[in-house]
Amino acid sequence: MAALHVAQINFLPAPAGLAHDQVLEQWHSLVDIAEVAASSGTRVSVIQAAAREDLITRNGIDYHFIDIRGLEVAKNRGRRFASLLADIKADVVHAHGLGFIEDAFAVSQCLPQLPILAQDHADRPPRWWRRPQWRRWYAAISGVAFTAPELARPFTHAGLFGPHARLFAIPESSSRFTAGSRADARAETGLHGDPCVLWVGHLSPGKEPLTVLDGVARAALHLPGMQLWCAFGSAPLLDEVRARIARDPQLAGRVHLLGKVTHAHVETLMRAADLFVSGSLAESCGYVVLEALACGVTPVVTDIPSFRALVGDSRVGRLWPCGDAERLAEALVDAAASRLSSTQVRAHFDAKLSFAAVGRQWADAYAQVRDDRRRKAS
Repeated sequence: MAALHVAQINFLPAPAGLAHDQVLEQWHSLVDIAEVAASSGTRVSVIQAAAREDLITRNGIDYHFIDIRGLEVAKNRGRRFASLLADIKADVVHAHGLGFIEDAFAVSQCLPQLPILAQDHADRPPRWWRRPQWRRWYAAISGVAFTAPELARPFTHAGLFGPHARLFAIPESSSRFTAGSRADARAETGLHGDPCVLWVGHLSPGKEPLTVLDGVARAALHLPGMQLWCAFGSAPLLDEVRARIARDPQLAGRVHLLGKVTHAHVETLMRAADLFVSGSLAESCGYVVLEALACGVTPVVTDIPSFRALVGDSRVGRLWPCGDAERLAEALVDAAASRLSSTQVRAHFDAKLSFAAVGRQWADAYAQVRDDRRRKAS
C-alpha cells in the first residue's frame, strides 16, 4: 500500500527578501515539523506561500513555494493552493495556524473530499463578533492538534469547532539537540554550580524573570553552591533584573547574565546544566523545554498545560505554580536533591518527544481524519 501523502501548508507568506533556501534555514519549525511527520513513513510535501514560484527538495520532502502575489482574496488563494494539492494528489492537508482558517476553508471549498487537520501555533480565538463567520470556516476542518488538550478550551468553550472535528494532543514539534558530556560542555562554556541552573528565554513579563530570581534567592539558602546562568534575547525587564540581582546578597555573584547567544550554543549550555528553569505564564508548546529534555536536563518549569504535557506530569521534572517564588524554591531544592541522570531524562524524550515518537502521533492523526472523511463520503 502506498504511503499516506500529507501536504503541510503554511499560509503565512515567506519574507520576500529571503532566498527560499534561507527560509528553510531560518524557519526551523517549518522543516522540523515536516521531517517529524515524515519520520513515521508518511510521505510529506510542504506548500509555502511566497512571492515567487520555486521547488526545493530536501531529505525526501518537496517544498513548493507558491506565488500568491495579487491574490488578495482568500477564495482566490484557495484555488491556487487547491490546484497544486490536486496535482500532487495529497491525501490529507496539515494546515499550520488556526488564524489562517479562512484560507483553509477556501481550500476545502475547492476540494471538499480532502480532509484538513489544523495545527495550533499559539493561536487565539477571534473576537466574539467575528465568531459566527469563523464557526462556518472551522466547520470544514476534520481535526485540530494542540500540544495539550487544555489549550483547546478557549476554542471549544466558544463553540468554534464543528461537532465532528477530532481534537489531538500532539507536541508542536521536536528537537534535534542531543545529550553530551557535561564535563566537556562545562569546560567549553565556563558554566559551573551545584546545581548549575540554566534559564533560556526573554526577560519579559510573560516569562516572569523576577519571580524566578525570587525563587532562586530563597532556594540558595538551602543550595549555597547553586549558580544561575541566563541566556536571553529581548530584555524589556533587563534594568529591573539587574537591580534585583544587585540588591540581594543571595543573587549577587550567583546570577550570570549571558545575553543573546546563538541557537547552536544553547545546546552546549544545556549540556552543561543540571537543571533548566522557566517561569513562563503561557506557551503553545515550549520549544526551549523540548530542547532541555533532548539534552538530558531536568526541567523545573511552571505548571502550565504545554509544559505539563512535555515533562510527563513531573516524572522527569518539577512543576511549580505560576508566580509562586516559594514553590519554585521548593521545586529547585527537591530537583537538586533527587537529580535524574541525563540518560534518564533523554530516555523520556526519546520515548515521548523525539522525531520518531511525535511522527507516530501525526501518522495516527492523519489516518484518523482520512478514514473519517472516507466514511462520511460513503
